Amino acid sequence: MATKKELGQRAESLATEFLQRKSYQIVERNWRFSRAEIDIIAKKDEVLIFVEVKMRSYDYYGNPEDFVSEKQQALIQEAATQYMEEVGHDWEIRFDVIAILWEDDREAKIRHIKDAFF
Repeated sequence: MATKKELGQRAESLATEFLQRKSYQIVERNWRFSRAEIDIIAKKDEVLIFVEVKMRSYDYYGNPEDFVSEKQQALIQEAATQYMEEVGHDWEIRFDVIAILWEDDREAKIRHIKDAFF
């Protein structure tokens, strides 16, 4: 059985592949600042997108995207601000969530929630 970290890495790889198929350019993965981590930083057209990946193996207690807390959103925004300062970014940004529901051995269901917060 895979560890939680291995499942998270697998979910992030699925999300990366999903975004690439949709013509997103992956800029960074697992970018860290202080206590925050941005799972994926991508670019499409002139928009810089900060992506949080949430994976669950069942939805009894809610959808995967429901587990992005307000505290986590604030940490992601803080890290995004730092990233933009470091790269000199001054164009449009967006915060998305890739929600993955992976029940048993079934194929993963992937939902892309654009402009998920802020």
